[in-house]
Amino acid sequence: MAYIDANTETLSHALEVKDTEPAQAISLLHQIIGSPSSTSEALRIKEQAISNLSDILTQEKRGEELKSLLTVLRPFFLQIPKAKTAKIVRGILDAIAKIPGSSQLQISLCREMVEWTRAEKRTFLRQRVEARLAALLMENEEYQDALTLLSGLVKEVRRLDDKLLLVDIDLLESKLHFSLRNLPKAKAALTAARTAANAIYVPPAQQGTIDLQSGILHAEEKDYKTAFSYFFEAFEAFNALEDPRAVFSLKYMLLCKIMVNQADDVAGLISSKAGLNYMGVELDAMKAVADAYSKRSLKDFEVALRSYKAQLEEDPIVHRHLSSLYDTLLEQNLCRLIEPYSRVEISHITELIGLPIDIVEQKLSKMILEKKFAGTLDQGAGCLIIFDDPKPDGIFPATLETISNVSKVVDSLFQRSAKIMA
Repeated sequence: MAYIDANTETLSHALEVKDTEPAQAISLLHQIIGSPSSTSEALRIKEQAISNLSDILTQEKRGEELKSLLTVLRPFFLQIPKAKTAKIVRGILDAIAKIPGSSQLQISLCREMVEWTRAEKRTFLRQRVEARLAALLMENEEYQDALTLLSGLVKEVRRLDDKLLLVDIDLLESKLHFSLRNLPKAKAALTAARTAANAIYVPPAQQGTIDLQSGILHAEEKDYKTAFSYFFEAFEAFNALEDPRAVFSLKYMLLCKIMVNQADDVAGLISSKAGLNYMGVELDAMKAVADAYSKRSLKDFEVALRSYKAQLEEDPIVHRHLSSLYDTLLEQNLCRLIEPYSRVEISHITELIGLPIDIVEQKLSKMILEKKFAGTLDQGAGCLIIFDDPKPDGIFPATLETISNVSKVVDSLFQRSAKIMA
């Protein structure tokens, strides 16, 4: 392949035509990178050329060329410091990640780079590429491969005591175990990440990720108030960085408000100064759920699920809580329907709520057993009989208190008699 000198003039010429003739710009940048010159100035120009070339290839969605670029650059990596090599490799991997539908390409490239870094004995870079590979495998739902890779990587990084990378790996391990529904191990990995993070300075984005994961785990344990505080911390960190994950933190904050029966606060959070910056379909979905919850309307809830399927059912975190939210709404809806009655036909309730009679009967019997209301099901007549709330009888606590006092008196007399006998 022909090459041209790596200098500011040739680089400027390539950048001038990148918007009008990207193919020519790509060719020129390849020729600059292929220049045999290895002076400090030439190496600096080549680094800029690589950065610009990866940007153009990303815009043109040419993932395979980005992958082959890393292979072409291997001789160049031997001429520059290892830290700069790591920066360029991570930059190209990030560039490929911006291309939609490139997950398999990223996985194959990471595996190639792991083999190359192992052959070149570049441990620092290999560990980071392996961590990225584990994250990609997890996103691709290849959980067993990701777990095998992480278990070996964690031991190696702990031995080297690289705290910053250890935080990333422990966080990744926590997410992986959470995806596998292994909550104790997910919590243990998150605790390890927090312990490592406390020993060093953690960038705000990473601290936000730790808080976000903490909120997700607390929400899974139904501790929504604590989860809300963690989501709020994550939101503040991401909002300051203008990170797109801020909207998801805010979305999960709204979910927590709904789950603790404070759906009326959702509108206030959305209309706050910070919330207005993230107005969109994600927040609209949560507002629709909050409105349905406030009205105790099962029908509105089902409409919200259908209208915002991508934001609600396809979000793995929100989806985990939809079932319990649906049960709560069903209970509230049934309570609203039976409130005016002391005796009502079950068939009438099913007509009003629009659900099959067996589901309604099963739910009503469960609510009676859980003492959500006082009543009984007369299945012979097909009726629900609702009792008035029983008034507490004061005689039983008083009797228990009397027995307790008598027991104390008997014990006291026994001790005195024992002293006299002695």
